[in-house]
Amino acid sequence: MSKIEIRKVETKKDLNRFIEFNYQLYKDNPYAVPDLAFDLRNTFNPKKNPGCEFSEMQLFLAYKDGEIVGRVAAIINHKANKTWNTKSVRFGWIDFIEDIEVCRALIQTVEQWGKERGMDHIQGPMGIKDTDKEGMLTFGFDQLGTMNTLYNYPYYPQFIEQLGFKKDVEWLELRMPVPEKVPDKYTKIGEIVMQRNKVHIKKLNGKKDIFKNGYGQRIFKLIDDAYSPLYGYSRMTKRQIDELVKTFFPLVDLNMVTLIETDDTNELVSVGISMPSIVRALQKSKGHLLPFGWFHLLKSLKFKHEDGVELLLIAVHPDWQGRGVNALLFTDLIPVYQKMGFKWAETNCILEDNFKNLGTWQHLNPTIPKRRRCYSKPIE
Repeated sequence: MSKIEIRKVETKKDLNRFIEFNYQLYKDNPYAVPDLAFDLRNTFNPKKNPGCEFSEMQLFLAYKDGEIVGRVAAIINHKANKTWNTKSVRFGWIDFIEDIEVCRALIQTVEQWGKERGMDHIQGPMGIKDTDKEGMLTFGFDQLGTMNTLYNYPYYPQFIEQLGFKKDVEWLELRMPVPEKVPDKYTKIGEIVMQRNKVHIKKLNGKKDIFKNGYGQRIFKLIDDAYSPLYGYSRMTKRQIDELVKTFFPLVDLNMVTLIETDDTNELVSVGISMPSIVRALQKSKGHLLPFGWFHLLKSLKFKHEDGVELLLIAVHPDWQGRGVNALLFTDLIPVYQKMGFKWAETNCILEDNFKNLGTWQHLNPTIPKRRRCYSKPIE
């Protein structure tokens, strides 16, 4: 039986191998959506990733008979551990061939690395920070992925569960047709909400609003407040927010961003951010902007978009949750989607027990094409 060897990623060449292994493993898979290589290099660069200010990380590659057969990132997010009073090491960016011994060797490596640093639990898949992709696909292997979620083969969760991991949480992804008209329920609720709560819809007016008037910072501060109770979440640093504002908004069509503010003080109480799906373009790019990856992405974003829209972020300030302000987001954004010719919309991951969030979509006839889990177990 061939021995499995685990090696640390220590050089640029090692890092390239780490990134490229995923592309090779999922080559020609019709459902997998690759990350862009330059994004991953920035993610794993402590000088460029604000999350590395409060996290430790080590990348590993698994070799068998001289060939790379797996990869994994071992991560300790000290900020999240402090927030949730845990001592957890995370496994992320995990990929492996259909061989449980390879999976076992990768997981044991992360466990040992975490144990040496005082950790007593292992959980994953999770990233360095909360905006990274997380969760292992457990249902919907024949469904096209989205740009903000992971794809994996069906044997991944089978092997992970055989190694003793249990479900920590499960996320659902909802998909729904773009309706021909705004459902009456949302229109009626929206009118009542505006009158009763004295709020209005705000659309962003270019870079001036985002940068000079501070809406970029305010949006992510609201998201921070809204998401802070969610699984594993830790509040963002100023550097994280600054980086998100700088890199995120230039890609977004502001027609597809809707804010809800109070009439008297312009307090931001809710935000909905969406953008055209670019998954087909990402597949054509094969993870690289050169030579022609940039063309496919630019075409999909600016000129001839795909049929679907991805609902990236929807957040309501905790003090305003349960007041129906989400209805205003729908009444504003659905006509935008109709005008742009979108046929379907898909949400990001929603926790299966987040009934408030799940209930807001009920009038749009959603289906649940995909499910994913975060697993955990004690370190022996």
